[in-house]
Amino acid sequence: MTEGQFNMRRNVEHPIGDEFLIGYAAGLLPEAYDLMVATAVSLDDDARARLEGFEAMGGALLQEVEVAPLRDDSFDAVMARINGAGRADTVHGDVKTPRPNAVLPQPLREALGGDVDTLRWRGVGMGVKQIVLADSDGEATARLLSIPGGQAMPDHGHVGTEITLVLKGAFLDGDRRYARGDVEVADDAVEHMPVADIGEDCICLVVTDAPLRFNKLIPRIAQRFLNI
Repeated sequence: MTEGQFNMRRNVEHPIGDEFLIGYAAGLLPEAYDLMVATAVSLDDDARARLEGFEAMGGALLQEVEVAPLRDDSFDAVMARINGAGRADTVHGDVKTPRPNAVLPQPLREALGGDVDTLRWRGVGMGVKQIVLADSDGEATARLLSIPGGQAMPDHGHVGTEITLVLKGAFLDGDRRYARGDVEVADDAVEHMPVADIGEDCICLVVTDAPLRFNKLIPRIAQRFLNI
């Protein structure tokens, strides 16, 4: 049994949407969204199947596209780049030694360099901790959040889109409950205040394409000085 199979135990009630899977398959998403999709798919068999369908569809469409002419030296240029590249270990440590009880799925562990017990968290107040993942293309930001059980995130809105994937525990937002593998998408028309469910800390991957905008004075000050 693979690590992915081990982690796919519950039926995901709020799956990631087709629009994100199609964008991922087509290579059109910012880096932070790619990480979100790869992580969500690793927790959801149905999302994985849908993604494979979109990739197959894209492959079929490529068969109908006219092939662009290549320069005479294209092959030599590719071989030169390959020969000039240094040797690298292409097998990640988590593949060599799978972690069936890991909190973070493999795509996220690779991005962060470890699981939740080995990462360096940064406190942002009210018991909430975060790790911000730099996004090289500058179009979106991914962050890992840890919210104590029963604690609400600061009341906030945002300009653009915010996607939240639950990795551990659960949170409540209105009358909906989101647990491991569930995805919530909120746009700039939504003012929401997720509350971590009682029982254990809620760990989530959150991707935004614009900074969060907190509505209360103290969180606004914290946002300014803590860069959240």
